[in-house]
Amino acid sequence: MKSTTKEAGVAAPGKPFLMRVGIGLFGLGMLAVLAVFIMFAAGLENLPIWLSVAAGVITPLGLLLGLIALVIEARAKKES
Repeated sequence: MKSTTKEAGVAAPGKPFLMRVGIGLFGLGMLAVLAVFIMFAAGLENLPIWLSVAAGVITPLGLLLGLIALVIEARAKKES
């Protein structure tokens, strides 16, 4: 038999949408950073501009969105 309590259903609503987007962007940015390092270590000198821009912009953007989502979530918990 499966017994669930009201408290267990409220405790795990899932991550907010903004947090999921931030994690996804950060992950993509880290993949771009890894690709840049691997390509540079392999001896390639003329790396694609779009890859360098992705590594330099998407990673901090994902981190920023994740931090904003954390602040919003903390404020919502504080108010309730």
